[in-house]
This record gives sequence, structure tokens and C-alpha cells, in this order.
Amino acid sequence: MTDTPGWASPGSSEPSRDGARPPADAPSAVPGPSAPPHDTPPAWGTAPGAPQPPYGQQPPPYGQQPPFGPQPPYGPPGGQYGWGAPPSPKPGVIPLRPLGLGEILDGAVSTVRKHWRVALGLSFGVAVVQQGVALGAQLAVQGDTAELTPVLTSLVSLPLAWLLGVIASALLTMVVSRAILGQSVTLGEAWRDAKPRMLQLVGLTLLNGLILGGIVLLAFAPLIGYAVAGAQEPAITALLVLVGLLSLPVVCWLGIQLSLAAPALMLEKQGVIAALSRSRRLVRRSWWRIFGITLLSTVIAWIVSSVIATPFTVIGMVLGWGDFTDQIDAGGTASMPTAMLVTVAIGGILSSTITLPFTATIGVLLYVDQRIRREALDIELARAAGLPEHGGSGWGGQAGPTPARF
Repeated sequence: MTDTPGWASPGSSEPSRDGARPPADAPSAVPGPSAPPHDTPPAWGTAPGAPQPPYGQQPPPYGQQPPFGPQPPYGPPGGQYGWGAPPSPKPGVIPLRPLGLGEILDGAVSTVRKHWRVALGLSFGVAVVQQGVALGAQLAVQGDTAELTPVLTSLVSLPLAWLLGVIASALLTMVVSRAILGQSVTLGEAWRDAKPRMLQLVGLTLLNGLILGGIVLLAFAPLIGYAVAGAQEPAITALLVLVGLLSLPVVCWLGIQLSLAAPALMLEKQGVIAALSRSRRLVRRSWWRIFGITLLSTVIAWIVSSVIATPFTVIGMVLGWGDFTDQIDAGGTASMPTAMLVTVAIGGILSSTITLPFTATIGVLLYVDQRIRREALDIELARAAGLPEHGGSGWGGQAGPTPARF
């Protein structure tokens, strides 16, 4: 498989193999505005350097000056050509050109808004299952395991939440790939397109977690061993904590390097290892930009989630405050009242429904933007969307291929 496959259709079995594509880390030639026509010799009877009549008009008779007043713009009648670049086509949620920060954020919001039935319906279903399992686990073990209650509920709910998150990310990737081309997609179509790559995406996500988690565990291993041995020297403990914390920048750097692997696996039909390598090449020399956009989108999602969930937390505290104080007065182990657990779960469902498709869409748009910048993917996307370049003759003046269906 080539290192830089074309924009593969989610429904196809193999990616496009175009040997003429530039490498992933080389700048691609993007079609630009046409050059102005060469200078023509001055009309008979006019001095060199004198103003020339506009295109398509006859020069004034010999010995007469051109009329005063505004002249027609340069170019043939109708203004078909000009000095400015033509506007970028926008068949879907983003314009087909390198994207700015505002366009990426707007594309994510537009995707959720235009395809809300699939995006919000999918995220709502995932959030209901996640919060329902967590709530059931908390109610089942509450009061019986004391301090181990949070640990046991996490062991029950986190694996399922992780798996559902992977499935939702795969389906939303298919939704975004269609939204870029201005095409709608149903949940069944998204599942049909994502299903052949689902196991590989699960393996990729698991491998990413093992790599990043293994780095953190390796860095904190001396501190864990020192604590298990029973030593309590403050200076040595502080030094080992510092050594462990130094792994966090490494994990952050590597996490961004591998952040585009999932879209590459889903949309280019890459393997797990090939997708990791592909992500690293696409992120090269753009790490800070991708990190900044990812961080900003995460902060935005956290703020929105907090705004939605906070009122439900307050309501739960009001409803369950009496039960909580009764537990304290009775001298038993204080646990979260059922009313509070239920209202917090409802707030979590609503916040996840809004933020999950937004963050998933940001990752896919960053992947598409990097390929546009490095490989002129905008040309292939315009072909797939059925948008010819200049007068319907296809890109580069040739008839384009049959548009691919996404």
C-alpha cells in the first residue's frame, strides 16, 4: 500500500493508488489563478507607455484621447477572468482549501447542526448506555464496599465506555467524510461503511493506550517500587515524583503525533501500524498547530459540558441533601444519595450528547486539513463531490472521473 493513498471511499475495499501523488511531507502544487496575458505592442499611433484601451474595445481614432470616466475592468466582456484567485468550492461543511482555526471549529459545529439526527442520535445512545451502566454499578455496590466503591464502579463501567467511544468515533468519522462532500448519511450507512474497519480501530485505540500508558507507568515505576519497599525519605520521594512527571510532556508529544491515526485507518483503509506511521508523517512540522487546535477544542468541550452538567449537579445536591445528612447523623458511611446519582447521570448524558460529536469531528477535520496542505487533497475531494474546475471540463481541462459515492 502506498504511503499517500488518495481519498478512499468509505465503501470501497481498496484505497486509491495514485503513484503521482506527492509524498506526505512535501508541499503540493495547488492550482492557482491563471497568469495575466502577455503584454501586447501598443496600438498604431499611440506612444509607448500610453494607456491602452480595455480588452475588447477599439482604440480611439488617431490624434484623439481616450474618453474620461471609469473604464470597464480588465479582461474580456463579462468579467470571466481577473487577477484575484477564484473562490474555493464548498460542497459541504468546509471549503476545499487549507483551513484556518475558525473554519475547523465552524466545520465541526456545522456537521453536528446539518446532520444532527445521526450525530446527536448516535452520541445520545452511547451516553445513555455509558451513564446507565455507571449508575447501575454505583447503585449495586453502594454502601457495601465503602472506599472501594469508586474503584469497583470504574472497573465495571470504563471498559464499556471505552468500547462505545471507539464505535461512536468510527461512525462519526463516516458522517464527517460524507458531510465534507455535502452528502447526507444515515446511521445504517455509517455502520455499513465503518464495520469492516471496526476491529482494527479497536486494536489501534488499545495499542495507543498501551503505548502512552506504558510510558507513564515506566516513569513512575521507581516511585511505586520505592513506596512498596516502605522507604519514606522525603527528598528521594520528591525526586522520583519529578521523574514520573517528566513523562507527561513525552506522552503529550507522542499523543499528538498519533492523533491522526484513527482517521487514516478508517478513510484510507490503512493497517494499524501503517496508520500510526501515516499519522506521524502528517503531523510532522505541524505539531504545535495541531496541539493548539486540539487543546482549544478540548477546553471548549469541557466548558460546554460543565455549563450543562453543573445545574444538574446542584439540583441533585438539593434533592439528596436530606438523605446525606441523615447518613452522617446515623454514624454510618456517607454515600451519594440516589437522587443525586440520577440527576448527575442525566446531566452527563446531555453533556456527552453535545460534546462527543464535536470533539470527534475536530479530529477528522484536522486530518483532512493536513492532507489538503500536504497532498492537495482538495482536488480529489472536489472530484468526488462532482465539482468540475473551469466550465465543467474537469480538473486540469480534462474530463473528470465519475464522482465517488461516500
